[in-house]
Amino acid sequence: MTQNAASVGAPGQVRSERDRWIALVVLCAGFLMIILDQTIVNVALPSIQDDLGFSQSSLAWVVNAYLIAFGGLLLLAGRLGDLIGRKRIFLIGLTIFTLASLVCGVAQTQEMLIVARFVQGLGGAMTSAVILGMIVTMFPRPAEQAKAIGVYSFVAAGGASIGLLAGGVLTEAINWHWIFFVNLPIGVATWILASRLLDNDKGIGLSEGADAPGAVLVVGSLMLGVYTIVEAENYGWGSLHTLGLGAIAVALLVAFLIRESRISNPLIPLRIFRSRVVSGANLVQGLTVGGLFGLFFLGALYMQRVLGYGAIDVGLAFLPVAVLIGIFSVGISARLIMRFGALQTMLPGLVLIAGALILFARVPVHADYVKDLLPPMLMFGVGGGLFFTSLMTLAMSAATPADSGLASGLVNTSQQVGGALGLAVLATLSSTHTDTLLGNGDSTASALTGGYHLAFAIGAGMVIAGTVLAVTLLRPQGAVAQDVAEAGLEPAYEEAA
Repeated sequence: MTQNAASVGAPGQVRSERDRWIALVVLCAGFLMIILDQTIVNVALPSIQDDLGFSQSSLAWVVNAYLIAFGGLLLLAGRLGDLIGRKRIFLIGLTIFTLASLVCGVAQTQEMLIVARFVQGLGGAMTSAVILGMIVTMFPRPAEQAKAIGVYSFVAAGGASIGLLAGGVLTEAINWHWIFFVNLPIGVATWILASRLLDNDKGIGLSEGADAPGAVLVVGSLMLGVYTIVEAENYGWGSLHTLGLGAIAVALLVAFLIRESRISNPLIPLRIFRSRVVSGANLVQGLTVGGLFGLFFLGALYMQRVLGYGAIDVGLAFLPVAVLIGIFSVGISARLIMRFGALQTMLPGLVLIAGALILFARVPVHADYVKDLLPPMLMFGVGGGLFFTSLMTLAMSAATPADSGLASGLVNTSQQVGGALGLAVLATLSSTHTDTLLGNGDSTASALTGGYHLAFAIGAGMVIAGTVLAVTLLRPQGAVAQDVAEAGLEPAYEEAA
């Protein structure tokens, strides 16, 4: 990496080694708040429904409004960070998210809560889209970068299971309003510390990519695409509503790609997709996260609706996942990546995740936690700890300092869209199979379990497909630099892990 490249738009050139690691903790605290919010709300949905009088169909918009805004803005927010400064986008997003959390907490009507959740999604996208880009520029050396990405990966993966526990505790101990109020002190403290610890970065300038029509096309495509996905369960995957809006979303995306390939200063330089490693890593993540969302959300429903677990019980059941992801992400994975390479570290993680889903596809109606649920939980925790750190390392391997915000936004977009699509497909197939079993005379518990079994099995298939893609598209250590050179890119660090 050249000296000039290292200085272009590099955010967070902080004052000392100690300050860099403190800054990492601050960034991850902000990201943890975003991740927690995505799962903590799911636990509180029954209480929100009872308090504000939501119907079952309208209740979904408490989640969907957030997902549409969040998934739709990620890619643009990441690129805006490159253009006008990643610290600036991070702080603006944090402000919007914190204020929207306050409005969510005081909401007394359905409309007020849904609108506030949409705005919260906008702030969450701006905050999270640039964090990974800031990390890889703050920690350019491979060893420290792998360790820093490990911390980020723990927050990304472990935060989901922590959110289930936190949501149960807050909802049962106080009320659902506090799942939003808890964001206020975290948001304010993170904003103050981030504004002091990170130096101002000016970005590369709007002249390098101020493409307003392109921005409208990409945001419109992603928001409409996420909306189509989350509403497919209500309208059906083969309905005119789903197919029509899906076609429009694809057409907008195609129009955006054509425009970006023809203008001199594109909003999103398409050269980043020439890297087989970067493109492959994002495809692998989309498939794998789609399967993982099924385990988190449908697994939680299985415990509640079949086994009779309470909200806190579900959080405690997933706690080993968070602990193991933390242990492996923060320390072990980084050392394995430096010793064997990111791909070689990621593949065993994928195998363990697929194995965990296969075991979940065989859980009985009257499951015992220690015998039936704990073994796949442990496999999932170890596999997730190995997978996420390695995946993030590969996905950011070709990001230049000027494009790291874009690469970061792309990673988050593939995660959110892949997760939303995967969960929508798995939930629909699970529900359909459950209805079929009920029609055949099965008991409610047996029919529900059968539906979840199908979802977990398909999720395992998605992870296996991701594993095949990883072996096919990704390359071991030493070949990443060649892939980057062939794509005409400059690596974010000298020797890709």
